[in-house]
Amino acid sequence: MPSPTSSSPVVSLSFPEPDVALLTLDDPTKGANILSQNVLAEFAAHFDALQSRTDLTGLIVRSAKPGIFVAGADIREFAAAGEITREQTIGIATHGRELFRRLSRMPFPVVAAIDGICVGGGAELAVWCDRRLMADSPKTQFGFPEVKLGLFPGWGGTVRAPRLVGLSNALELITGGESISAKQAAAMGLATDAVASDKLLSAAMDLVRTEKQTGDYLHDRERWAGPIVQSETELAFLGATAAGYIQQQTKGQYPAPLAALNLMLETSLVDADAACTQEAESFAELFNTPISKALINVFFLTDRNKKDTGTTDRKLTPRPTTSVGIVGAGIMGSGIAGACAKRELPVTIHDTRPAALADGVRRALEEASYEKATKGPSTEKILKLAPLVRSVDDAAEFARCDLVIEAVVENEQVKRAVYAQVEPKLADTAILASNTSAISIGKLAESVKRPDRFCGIHFFNPVRKMLLVEVIRGPKTSDETIAAAVAFAKSVGKSPIVVEDGPGFLVNRLLFPYMNEALELLTAGVPIKVIDGAAKSFGMPMGPITLYDVVGLDTALFAGGVMVEAFPNRFLKSALLETMVQAGRLGQKSRSGFFAYKEKSGGADRDMRGEPDPTFDAVLKPFLREPQKLDGETIVQRLFLPMLLEATRVLEEKKLRDPRDVDLGLIFGIGFPPFKGGLLFWADTLGAKKIVEMLKPFAALGERYAPTPLLLELARTNGKFYDLKSK
Repeated sequence: MPSPTSSSPVVSLSFPEPDVALLTLDDPTKGANILSQNVLAEFAAHFDALQSRTDLTGLIVRSAKPGIFVAGADIREFAAAGEITREQTIGIATHGRELFRRLSRMPFPVVAAIDGICVGGGAELAVWCDRRLMADSPKTQFGFPEVKLGLFPGWGGTVRAPRLVGLSNALELITGGESISAKQAAAMGLATDAVASDKLLSAAMDLVRTEKQTGDYLHDRERWAGPIVQSETELAFLGATAAGYIQQQTKGQYPAPLAALNLMLETSLVDADAACTQEAESFAELFNTPISKALINVFFLTDRNKKDTGTTDRKLTPRPTTSVGIVGAGIMGSGIAGACAKRELPVTIHDTRPAALADGVRRALEEASYEKATKGPSTEKILKLAPLVRSVDDAAEFARCDLVIEAVVENEQVKRAVYAQVEPKLADTAILASNTSAISIGKLAESVKRPDRFCGIHFFNPVRKMLLVEVIRGPKTSDETIAAAVAFAKSVGKSPIVVEDGPGFLVNRLLFPYMNEALELLTAGVPIKVIDGAAKSFGMPMGPITLYDVVGLDTALFAGGVMVEAFPNRFLKSALLETMVQAGRLGQKSRSGFFAYKEKSGGADRDMRGEPDPTFDAVLKPFLREPQKLDGETIVQRLFLPMLLEATRVLEEKKLRDPRDVDLGLIFGIGFPPFKGGLLFWADTLGAKKIVEMLKPFAALGERYAPTPLLLELARTNGKFYDLKSK
């Protein structure tokens, strides 16, 4: 293993009192502590020095970074390991586990003093300590997110956690991959207590002295080394219940949670030594699988996005957004306002319709105060956040705003009228933006006096649930404006990607070939159930026909019209869609579309379930062509190959700074299956040559299935999309 680096050590040893040792993590080169091989080697060296110390009362492990204990293992080192053997993988897991297991064998009690994020490998380090104290602060979170990478804890987490908190609690933590707060950890028994951050170190020193005096930690060490005491009936019931829930949540497309469940059920019956060995062997079965590689790629996409400023100017410091204005109190305007208020960012909403304005403020506060646990708004949070949301009937009130976002109806003339009214009221440094999903930012910018401070900031509906924001650069938009827009989107918890102006921007431009093809399949006699079923089997959260009803057929018709006008050779005008809109079949919003809907109330959300509509066959009949018999794989290719080809055209036109933005945009924007790593990642796993061959049977369908120059070049050179140079 690598030796500790002498120039910039991460783990330091000190003695706050002569008989208490303190290991402090603080990586001077990073914003978070990561367990790289060098850091593990540093731990090993310190453990060697401490192992023989019989004069110590105890050891405390803590972080000097505010809000961060340990953010996990170094995923880049795992990814760089490449195609290693099963035995090598077992060796990596065994090394990390046995290193941290030494904490449970020290000749004195060991306490983890956790202030901030403690996840993954950091959580495994903590559970090998005898006790855990946590800072009672919002930033303190404990979790095992490995299933989100297609893995499960491999350094003893599946062994140690169930012995500390019980099998049921540990299964929920590890198979769900979600983090818990300090108070939840204390209630579960994972933490001894949750204390104030400034009291954490002193409380940890008191705890090691108490444990040394009572010897309770020694009894627990002995107990945790054995099997888990649980009856066969309880075990069988827990296994069946958990398996059913996991299957429902993952739809069989993510193997790691079920693998973790089976492992923990089996190893609960044996002692910790045998369980640790089995964990490493089972971990090796998941490591480097296609799904794990894909999910690790999504991790890298997200991590890259967090660091991206939106421009190539690394010296540019974005102007902070301290107050936001919203024009339009409809669904999107209130959703954006809610996202701002949730992050305690003051927001001012303006609408010319008094009733709509009042309703928009109400919805914004409900969205901002929504609690996942209760599936509804919190009255306490509404009262707390209410002063942050102002409604105004005069655009002059926007004078104090750093950013004003227009979120009115998708009509170019209406938007231009808004800019004429609002822009003169803004400060010279303020940014004006549009939430348009389809109208050219360049065209809209023609009506503003400061086009350099104008851009698109396109949130997706529903705003609370959708992570993606498209920041659209117009022909004259400045880098300063883009950087500020990106920083704003991140400040409200979103993942922004920067897109050059163009029809459909990124997500809609790639989505509509997929949705358009679904209608072509439908009019070719392929049943709705078969089309939607093929898309869902591929991994989409819903089928394209269902998506039409969710989006709204009128909205889809408008956005699709933009694409047809821009690319008439590839995007097909749908007479079926036009007829349905004319008939008032708009989808969920009108209770009828491709499906029929009955509303079911449920907290702040509406659970609208589509049912087969017996009247739809008559609507479809005039548009049916000669029926085609297509298998599921062919339908998948019909749906996703046009999307991929359009992505290659976006890259050819240099609409993005990095090909990876395609994948992040589609995963966060339309729910492209993360377990496939993204559209271009999926394409790279197939290979360009194979994709060209897959397209040949569809040549008669026209230009939308024609290989692009970029795809043909990659096929010729055996190149990959991810190897294309960024702008």
